[in-house]
Amino acid sequence: MIVRKIAEIIKDSAHNYPIVGIVGPRQSGKTTLVQSVFPDYKYVNLETPDLRRFAQEDPRGFLDQYSENVIFDEVQRVPELLSYLQVYVDDHKGNGRFILTGSQHFLLMESIGQSLAGRIALHTLLPLSLEEVGEHKISELILKGGYPKLHDSDISPSQWYGNYIQTYLDRDIRTLSKVGDLTTFENFIRLCAGRTGQELNLSSLATHAGISHNTAKSWISLLKTSFIVNTIEPFYKNFNKRLVKSPKMFFVDTGLACKLLGIDTVEQLKTHPAYGFIFESFVIGEYFKYCYNRGEDPRAYFWRDKSGREVDLIIEKSLKIVPIEIKSSATVDGEFFENLNYFLGLSSLDRGILVYAGENEQTREKISVVPVTEINSLFRIKT
Repeated sequence: MIVRKIAEIIKDSAHNYPIVGIVGPRQSGKTTLVQSVFPDYKYVNLETPDLRRFAQEDPRGFLDQYSENVIFDEVQRVPELLSYLQVYVDDHKGNGRFILTGSQHFLLMESIGQSLAGRIALHTLLPLSLEEVGEHKISELILKGGYPKLHDSDISPSQWYGNYIQTYLDRDIRTLSKVGDLTTFENFIRLCAGRTGQELNLSSLATHAGISHNTAKSWISLLKTSFIVNTIEPFYKNFNKRLVKSPKMFFVDTGLACKLLGIDTVEQLKTHPAYGFIFESFVIGEYFKYCYNRGEDPRAYFWRDKSGREVDLIIEKSLKIVPIEIKSSATVDGEFFENLNYFLGLSSLDRGILVYAGENEQTREKISVVPVTEINSLFRIKT
């Protein structure tokens, strides 16, 4: 079993809060993680029909039976239970009593906001990161993705992702929303995969999917809720330039994006028109994983003006701003520095970073060139 970087943070949270929550995509390893960190805790899977009915019909009796040192898996299936947990932990003092997991972010967050504020330490577990997987050819990792099952067994990624997509549609989407036509929704996901790493254009998505603008907006929220996609917002510092206002969307797992795009081999990946955007999604996703694995809140943006000049990723920590350009090429071209240098001139920042698919670090006048295999070193921003 691959050791997860977030494990110690979760263990520490159990010493300081009565409830610890872990949310993340289905199959990201939440159950395995909490059972390894809390091996002596009772385990209750709320996807089991009889246990779910018990919790729904008699929440007080349910909590009397499972009163402490217990893991409630897939707790979003019984969101009403969280209100009773609030009362229970207020009446029964003690930290680390309940460990909650959920594969649907919005429902859990909504219930937490209403019921458990100040009583829960909430963490996000995404699929395996580059630093967790260890030495790996980046193109192969991008194609395979980070879901633990794909790294713990010899199962075919193509077969696994096919089952994953079907399970996601049948379980999560039917639970989250009244999506009448799952075929149209699946087509919508594939269209989104073709736009990973790009500015989110809801009107274009709606037109190509044959749905309304409001439906497209709602479905993007569903995909974010269940950790299929994420977005980063534009960087809005005023440099006297007209800036774009739409967020940039990226797939949380590049392996899933590749499957949806019909990419089955590294050769197909490297020659695919979307490869640059998939590579960019991988780097942005690694930043989110780096932060979540350390209990930090990612503060990620991108910058793009109306003339098309863009910086792919801007990291902000305290008062420090780090602009990062991302290129899928294995060689460095002088053109790669143009947008970074332009942004540095506007912002009066001292340095920028170019991440690329090559192997050698370089130090240019104002730009550090970093191989993608070393990106975790640049995420260690000193404040």
